[in-house]
Amino acid sequence: IENVLIEHPKVAEVAVFGVSDPRMGEEVGVWIRLAEGALGDPEEFRAFIGERMSHFKVPRYVWLVDEFPMTVTGKVQKFRIREMAAACLRDGET
Repeated sequence: IENVLIEHPKVAEVAVFGVSDPRMGEEVGVWIRLAEGALGDPEEFRAFIGERMSHFKVPRYVWLVDEFPMTVTGKVQKFRIREMAAACLRDGET
């Protein structure tokens, strides 16, 4: 999913991670940082993935973000992204 999304001209950075789901156990979530000056919406990126991959691989949750939590060595902290995504879902934000 990351490899497909990074090909999109509006995407600067992407992280795919698991989001806890009571029915399925886990759903796919995606954080996308848009390229400088780009505008987009989550449905655009779901459609982009759906055109290139099987429908069951299309993420349920897509968030457009300004930045990713990073380690001091410059790696994305996916555990922090999962925590932040879970907090958004608890607060009713998708």
